[in-house]
Amino acid sequence: MSRNGLHLKNVGVRLGDTDVLHDVSLDLDARTVAVIGENGSGKSTFARLVGGLLPRASGELGVLGLDPARRAAELRRRIAIVFSNPDAQIIMPTVAEDVAFSLRADRLPTAELEERVAAALERFGLTDLAERASHDLSGGQKQMLALCGAFVRNPELVIADEPTAYLDARNARRVADHLFEDTGHRLVLVTHDLALAARCDQAVLFAGGSLVAHGEPDGIIARYEAVLAC
Repeated sequence: MSRNGLHLKNVGVRLGDTDVLHDVSLDLDARTVAVIGENGSGKSTFARLVGGLLPRASGELGVLGLDPARRAAELRRRIAIVFSNPDAQIIMPTVAEDVAFSLRADRLPTAELEERVAAALERFGLTDLAERASHDLSGGQKQMLALCGAFVRNPELVIADEPTAYLDARNARRVADHLFEDTGHRLVLVTHDLALAARCDQAVLFAGGSLVAHGEPDGIIARYEAVLAC
C-alpha cells in the first residue's frame, strides 16, 4: 500500500459544545484496519470523520491523500460507507434499482450500467432477488444489498461501522468475508467483534474520545480486553 492511507495530526472533532475527538495523531497505510473501543469511545466519530461525514475542528487530515474539507466530491467518489442498519442506505424500490442508484454519478451508458449491476448482484448472491422490493428483504439480505451498492462502485476505501451488529452468525460471516476479500480496496472496520478485529492488519483503540493505542491487532485487543476485565 502507498502512503496515501490515513493521516491525522492533532485532529479534533466538536459536536455542538462537546469535544468528541481529542488531538488524534495517526498514520496508517495498512489495507485493513480495525477500530475498537467501548460505546461512546469515539470510534464511530472517527469513522465518520474519515468518511467525510463530519468536519474536523482542528488539525490535519488526509484520506487517500485528500483533504476531505477541500476535496469532498473527489473523496466521495473513491470511498464507500456501510452502516450497521442497512435500511439507512436502501433508497430505491427494487434490489436492482438500488444497486444501480449507487452508480448514478458515473453517468454510464445503459449497457455498461446493466452489466455492472448484474455482476455485482451475482457476486453478492442477489441475482434471484433483483426484482424484489428492497424493504421486503430479510435483515441479512438487506445488509448484502448495502454491501452490493457499496462495492459496485469499486471503491478504494470501504468504511464499515458495525456492519455485522444485527446479523446472525451465518450472515455476519458472509458479510465479513466480502469485506475482507482483497479486491484492491482498503477497509476501516469499526467493530465490537474482536474476532473480526483480529483479522485486520492493524488495530486502533479509542477511549473517551482519544486514541490510546494502535498497532498489531493481537496486542491492541489484549490491551482492550484487560480494560474490559477491570
